[in-house]
Amino acid sequence: MSQDTAVATELTSPLDGAGFPDSIAWNKTHTLVFNTDWTGENTDPQRETEVRLLWTPSSIYLKFRARYRTITVFDDADSSGRRDHLWDRDVVEVFLQPDPSVPHRYKEFEVAPNGLWIDLDIDHAQLRNLKSGMQCRVALDQPMNTWTAELAIPMKALTENFQPDATWRLNFFRVEGASEPRFYSAWRPTKTPQPNFHVPEAFAPLIFQRSTRRP
Repeated sequence: MSQDTAVATELTSPLDGAGFPDSIAWNKTHTLVFNTDWTGENTDPQRETEVRLLWTPSSIYLKFRARYRTITVFDDADSSGRRDHLWDRDVVEVFLQPDPSVPHRYKEFEVAPNGLWIDLDIDHAQLRNLKSGMQCRVALDQPMNTWTAELAIPMKALTENFQPDATWRLNFFRVEGASEPRFYSAWRPTKTPQPNFHVPEAFAPLIFQRSTRRP
């Protein structure tokens, strides 16, 4: 599959005890990799990001694996772990657009290396708390200079009537660094003069791949 298209693989195996796919399921997915900045330039392999996706009729699951140079996080949040302006520290991000016919309407999800998170409903650059019910978990591997984030997002927070044959659009991002110039990385480059991820024109197709083996 082209690196210009994201593929979510149908999950047919049980979730683990925490409600996430197990390692065997993740290993059967397609992998997307990016390590350039938002312009598509300034490659940095030490800040490479991998993304994998799985789906069921009730949820979409994402797993980010991020190589890092430094870790910078907030140490305060709501009791739920939600943190406004989370993007001012290190994060991985996904923007999901279930209905491409409404180009300036999409959902934003972010997770930090310490598990803090934010979810937003975006409509013509206006931000609203989504209250999606997303679950997330993170793991830090300091010897390997990597951190991982797993997201479980209820489909009902994304679309009223999920259709696996539909093609969504999306983009993935990464931010790292304590102060400017920070590393603003994008899977599909937005190519704006200044760092800006909110460019729906840069979103790429997301297709839902059905499993050939039914449970």
